[in-house]
Amino acid sequence: MQLKIHDSYRRIIALCDTNLIGKTFTEGIKQITINPNFFKDKEVSKQEAIEILQKADQEDATFNIVGKEAIQTALEAKIIKEHGIIKIDDIPLALGLM
Repeated sequence: MQLKIHDSYRRIIALCDTNLIGKTFTEGIKQITINPNFFKDKEVSKQEAIEILQKADQEDATFNIVGKEAIQTALEAKIIKEHGIIKIDDIPLALGLM
């Protein structure tokens, strides 16, 4: 998975499946582009991602999670819930806004 941390007035954690980088998915009027500038920084293992997500959750961060592996990781880290997941062209994604 690729993980990138954006520091702004609030920390934004972007996590996505590596194989999705640079792709665009469309379904009806919904569309998402997995922009490398936003998502690509460093490759992380599932365990590393869980630790980073849980720590960031305690710091009032916002999350942008895309892809099957990334979504499963975020669920295991307990930063998102099943009902908050949507799909675009069978690609799951979730936003965590605290």
